[in-house]
Amino acid sequence: MDIQVEGMSCQHCVKSVTEAVKSVASEASVDVSLDSGVVRIDGASEEQRPAIQDAIVDQGYEIAAG
Repeated sequence: MDIQVEGMSCQHCVKSVTEAVKSVASEASVDVSLDSGVVRIDGASEEQRPAIQDAIVDQGYEIAAG
């Protein structure tokens, strides 16, 4: 699944978002693109999307609408 995240700008952001995703889906593969703001998650179910998004928001980032 892809999630559009706003507010990421550095490697600390990548680490924070990756850890947030893995707190919900520990086995997931996470690829964060600072250029596009897309967080690509492989190995997580669509049912986990709300919890993953909440975990990212809890780290201080915003989920883009759409």
